[in-house]
Amino acid sequence: MTRTLLILLLATWLAGCAAPPASAPRELRLAATPEATLREAMQLLMARGYVIRHADDDLGRLDAALARMPGYGVSLRVFADAEGSTRVEAIATRGGRALSPGLLDPFLTDLRARLGLLP
Repeated sequence: MTRTLLILLLATWLAGCAAPPASAPRELRLAATPEATLREAMQLLMARGYVIRHADDDLGRLDAALARMPGYGVSLRVFADAEGSTRVEAIATRGGRALSPGLLDPFLTDLRARLGLLP
């Protein structure tokens, strides 16, 4: 009885250490080239106080960390669509855990404005 209780308690404790499921990235489609989108995103993030940790045009990838808040970062993936538009996937993290995709809406709205895609 005690052994079974101890095993159940240990299993419950270990289950609490499991990582939560990853949040889906925020997705946006833009009528701009992937190169221009990545360039504007990088400039916008730097203006907001981010340090660009990795940027690669060929891979369509950008990773940045907020300088004033350690552990907070933004990752972007940019893909060219068959329709000639660009698909952007963005995810915000803090301490390695994904944050709510809605936190990126102001950034993505500003990105669209910088690309001249807002009315």
